[in-house]
Amino acid sequence: MRLIADITEKAHAVLRELGLDPADSNGKEVYQALLAGVKSGKAGDALKDTPYVLLDFGTEIISFNLQDVIESAHHELPFEQRTHEHGLRHLRIEIIRRYAEHDKTDNELVHRLVEEIGIKLEKDEGHPTVEHEAERTDKKPTVLAIGDIFTDAFIRLRDDSARIDIDEDGTKRLSLPYGSKPAYDHVDIVKSVGPSPNAAVSMSRLGIDTQLMAWIGDDQPGKEALDHLAEERVGTDNMVTQAGTKTSYWYVLWYQSDRTMLVKSEPYAYEWTDPIDEPEWIYLSYIGEDSWPLHEKLIEYLAAHPKVKLVFQPGTFHFKWGIDKLRELYKHAHLIVMNREEAMEVTGRGYDSIRDLANGLHDFGPKIVVITDGPNGSYASYDWKLVTIPNYPDPAPPLDRTGAGDAFASTIVAALAQGESMDTALTWAPVNSASVVQQLGAQKGLLTADDLRKWLSKAPEDYKLTEIEG
Repeated sequence: MRLIADITEKAHAVLRELGLDPADSNGKEVYQALLAGVKSGKAGDALKDTPYVLLDFGTEIISFNLQDVIESAHHELPFEQRTHEHGLRHLRIEIIRRYAEHDKTDNELVHRLVEEIGIKLEKDEGHPTVEHEAERTDKKPTVLAIGDIFTDAFIRLRDDSARIDIDEDGTKRLSLPYGSKPAYDHVDIVKSVGPSPNAAVSMSRLGIDTQLMAWIGDDQPGKEALDHLAEERVGTDNMVTQAGTKTSYWYVLWYQSDRTMLVKSEPYAYEWTDPIDEPEWIYLSYIGEDSWPLHEKLIEYLAAHPKVKLVFQPGTFHFKWGIDKLRELYKHAHLIVMNREEAMEVTGRGYDSIRDLANGLHDFGPKIVVITDGPNGSYASYDWKLVTIPNYPDPAPPLDRTGAGDAFASTIVAALAQGESMDTALTWAPVNSASVVQQLGAQKGLLTADDLRKWLSKAPEDYKLTEIEG
């Protein structure tokens, strides 16, 4: 009776602090208030004294355990999937403690009885206190990036050797004199790149515990790729080195501020292996044409691990396969990022209405839709609203646009993984893109969290998120 009274008293104190009436609140209201309180930082102190508090709302049990609430908030679990595992564990421990420490009970008898009735569990032994659990929430968020890795050779073309031709349909083509020996300016070799490796490095610099699942050969570029990832603090436990195979090597024809890429992905045996530790996020982007079996296993993994959030930035072969083949993958996606033309291709809808394109992508399953639109900035649809964010103003003319989209998408993920709102994430992303295009290659200009904040502090007044009405 005393334990029930203590639980009720502690729970009601938290409810009052959250602005709820204990006599007139249902389970769903309390659950949402707890999640909002943790995200805003208002409920953290109140929940430090409620490790074993679970309140009964008829048929609905709500955990006031800090770790339960943090996990539910971090994974954005719906009410029906809320977790109370940590609260139950602490409640079992509290029941045993109160009986065992009472001056009128026999300690050994208490422990024997609770073992017999199933209250004392082996997995509860040595379980950390709520203070220790709170410390554990300070650990970095985890992301597993999946996709191909390669070396880029940037061939800088001279203005007097190349030009841009335009077809009758408006298609632009890079033109060089055929059958001759046009002079080029210089070559730069950029190692360990690709949409997913770029994203992994970006997120690592922004404070995320990032792993990369990619495929390399047992050649010198493969060894250099591993060394580079180690320098960037990107985990390589999920990397696959395939004997007797080359590491993919691409050539980039760099003309003025844009580039034309000559791509060749080496054939790999793409096999899915479950990560040792369940990541909080999976980031999937460009990967070779032979990787379909891996996608099937990834879909199975996501179905078996519903807390893992999938970020999908489709690559060349994803668009080639089409929506029918990838429908289950889209269904599991939490966030999807693509440009306006790609959204038209995937949805079959027209160019003019961003809202229509976003709704078309939502229909496939993603909770958050981001559509980039070149010089027009970017759009995002989430929480029943459609917003736009302009590009961050370039501090100087862009040197190379390679990797700008990867920086944009990965920065959104890094912000969300660290508990920031989508509104905030969208203001971060263009900043990293603006920095990347000032440097050669996709990774040199990627910002740290401190540098990103400095850029934001210098943002002009018109750099802000705007909701699109109608």
